[in-house]
Amino acid sequence: MLVAIGTKNKAKISAVETVVKQLLNEQIEFQYIAVESGVSAQPMSDAETREGAINRALNTHTASKADFSFGLEGGVKDVGGVMYVCNWGTLVLKDGTIITAAGAQIPLPNVIATAVNSGLELGPVMDEYTQQNDIRQHSGAIGIFTKDLIDRKEMFEHVIKLLIGQYFFQKG
Repeated sequence: MLVAIGTKNKAKISAVETVVKQLLNEQIEFQYIAVESGVSAQPMSDAETREGAINRALNTHTASKADFSFGLEGGVKDVGGVMYVCNWGTLVLKDGTIITAAGAQIPLPNVIATAVNSGLELGPVMDEYTQQNDIRQHSGAIGIFTKDLIDRKEMFEHVIKLLIGQYFFQKG
């Protein structure tokens, strides 16, 4: 089985590999493809973040013709004046079937939300805030603000389980 992942992000790749190996009892070959999301560098709503995940999965499917093509996208959204992280995933099957799911959401501190609302991307804002590099490749904002009880990899693992669970349900 060929599984393609529309990213070079370490946290996303690790999440897909972990869950796919755990849930699919098959010989698996992974392919990693840097694809465009077709949305803003910093998605600012559930709708835009979902669209980015779908676009990544479709672009990955087009490039790979894999059995499973994954697209994962992180973003932010406003709920009642509070900025939350949001994340979406899409699985495109070989026949073109599209399956989507969303995952964990937590509020961001005002200092982070203000910076993102000024036009900056969450990843670099988090790097500056933590004085670390490439937070988005590792624990992510969710890891920082939950003291790594849930990191970015685990957050996306949950989304991937939701995607594969829907696949299993559709299969019967």
